[in-house]
Order: sequence, then C-alpha cells, then structure tokens
Amino acid sequence: MDVTPPIPADRQVIDGYGEGRFRIASQLYESSVIVLPERTLAWTAATFAEVTLESLAPILAAEPKVELLLLGCGARAVQPASELRRALRAQGIVLEAMDTGAACRTYNVLLAEERRVAAALIVLR
Repeated sequence: MDVTPPIPADRQVIDGYGEGRFRIASQLYESSVIVLPERTLAWTAATFAEVTLESLAPILAAEPKVELLLLGCGARAVQPASELRRALRAQGIVLEAMDTGAACRTYNVLLAEERRVAAALIVLR
C-alpha cells in the first residue's frame, strides 16, 4: 500500500542529491540551489558563511509567500545567526537549519502536504 500523497506534476520535487549536485524535477543542478514549489533557482551561496538575508531574496519575494524555509547547511547542520532567524521571522518565515540531505527529504514531505515551503540547499562537497 502506497501511503505517499500525490504531488502535482508541476511541483519541484527533489529527486536526488549527492556530492556536487542535485536532481530536481528531473533536471540536474551542479551548484547550490533555492527550491520553491513552482521553480528551482541557482543560488550563489556555496558555503554556510555566504548565507545572508540578501542571498535569500528570491525566497522573500516569492508569491505566494513562503511560510517555512529549510536551510540545507551542507554535510552537517549549523545554527544560523539569531539576526537572520529574526529577520526571516519578521517576514513571516520560520527558518529550520539541518544538513542538506535532511533538508531535501523534509522538503519533499512538506511539499506533499501542500505546505508553503522552500529549501535553500548548499551543495555537498
């Protein structure tokens, strides 16, 4: 019995990830990415130190608004600065930081639940 809820075909499902790459909605990306339910964008943040509110601008500008941002920090979870967390919260976005693999898996589950989720994923090196 399959208990996975169906995900509409036009959604950006993360099909896989590995060292230096992601496969999202059957497309290969060889850099960090921002994944929104409707589209995937190349992301300039190659390391956790490069994650800033400015680098997350596509998430802040998304319509409909994102409610939850999963930050894939790379090989291991790192806690973001409280200033970043507060700035996102002021925009109505809850930030959850985790390793990139966990962020990929969690994103797909929340997408299947039709949540307004986004993932900012640092590529694994």
